[in-house]
Amino acid sequence: MANEVNFPPEVTFEYVFVNDGSGDDTLGALQWAQAQYPGRIRIVDLAGNVGSYNAIVAGMAYATGDCLAVITADLQDPPELMVKMYDHWRQGFKLVIGNRQDREETGLSQTMAKVFHWLMKNLALRNIPDGGFDFVFFDRQVATEVLKLHERNSNVFYLMVWLGFAYVNIPYTRRKRQIGKSRWTLSKKIKLLIDSLMAFSFVPIRAISVLGLGLGVVALLYGFYVIVLKIARPDEPAGWTTLMVVLLFVSAFQMIALGVIGEYVWRGLDAARKRPLYVVNKTYEEAPRR
Repeated sequence: MANEVNFPPEVTFEYVFVNDGSGDDTLGALQWAQAQYPGRIRIVDLAGNVGSYNAIVAGMAYATGDCLAVITADLQDPPELMVKMYDHWRQGFKLVIGNRQDREETGLSQTMAKVFHWLMKNLALRNIPDGGFDFVFFDRQVATEVLKLHERNSNVFYLMVWLGFAYVNIPYTRRKRQIGKSRWTLSKKIKLLIDSLMAFSFVPIRAISVLGLGLGVVALLYGFYVIVLKIARPDEPAGWTTLMVVLLFVSAFQMIALGVIGEYVWRGLDAARKRPLYVVNKTYEEAPRR
């Protein structure tokens, strides 16, 4: 909270912490912090683990400020950048994005991040900044519009860009994690990629249509070839190998197509259920008495 001194003196703060069904003593640590700063901290304790993005939505629902900021707790993103973000908000920008222009991380993590954001920018939302982002500062109106969407299996940060508000992008270098180990596993990253592409892009279905049309043309030409071959050489035995290759190729395409269509159908079913994104166990508005 020492960084508050960099803001104008008339700015007041609230801190909303969402305990996303943690199995350790996170709630106890948050209650201790709340006791140290009475009236400043609100704790939203979720009944179970619903994932980081749904937890962010829960925090947005319980925040009361004129503007909000979302930043991860691992301090890889510079909190001091929020002062500059606030200045842009005062100038009228409803969305300010802290954009990861570069990373101190190396190896597979960096490569996967670059691939993910390249795919999203080229196949889904072309107006997102290069390098990706999850450090944002935004107006109350943006939060209200995101909450009204009730999106499931989506990417809350990309939803903010999708809304269409003009935004300003502030590049920075993402720091290397110094403390603890990230729980952002490979399976979660893959799920996020699939969810993001399915939520913002029709490219997978369009690709199936184009590929299916291309295969249809090839099959038609091959059919003409077989007919001509049969007329020219009536004694030519049927090619079992060719038949099996064609059969396996078409069957493989059908399985891929069913898998992609199944992803969309599952998301439609999940949305039709209208289950809540999160369930709040309890909120702690005031510091607990000791």
